[in-house]
Amino acid sequence: MSLRIVPVSFRDACGFVSMWHRHLQPPRGHKFSVGIADSADRLIGVAIVGRPVARRLDDGMTLEVIRTATDGTRNANSMLYGTAWRAAKALGYRRLITYNHTRVSGPVCGGSCLHWSCRSIRAGESGASLRAAGWRVIAQRRPKPGWDRPSRPRAANGSEGIPRTLWEAV
Repeated sequence: MSLRIVPVSFRDACGFVSMWHRHLQPPRGHKFSVGIADSADRLIGVAIVGRPVARRLDDGMTLEVIRTATDGTRNANSMLYGTAWRAAKALGYRRLITYNHTRVSGPVCGGSCLHWSCRSIRAGESGASLRAAGWRVIAQRRPKPGWDRPSRPRAANGSEGIPRTLWEAV
């Protein structure tokens, strides 16, 4: 199967993420999005790139791959990561990072949860696509409790209580 890079609007990228992403909703904004299409011009994957979520990493020269989603086509995800890095460099950025959920043993939500999102997070993400695209592990992050506070209520985004791996494009 022949894959090619295609432009994709933020709206279309978010629609694709809603349909295909394992456990997170589409983000609220982006700097750019890229897509991968098959030989029939069918969109099979997207990457959404934006400012880093962590404020200390938001130095004006760093971007973060906020979401990738594919329909499962072989090599599509690694192609998205490579494309995102080349596009970020072409725009003058010096660094591109992303996180993936590290494998977790046992229930994430504290019980015998059967939610699709909890099962997929427990299965974890191996990082094979990132390694194939030439990325490297920078750090392992402990699970975070979430952003909700009594004085500042926030809706859960699906990544609370999950260990993550920080990757950087090289």
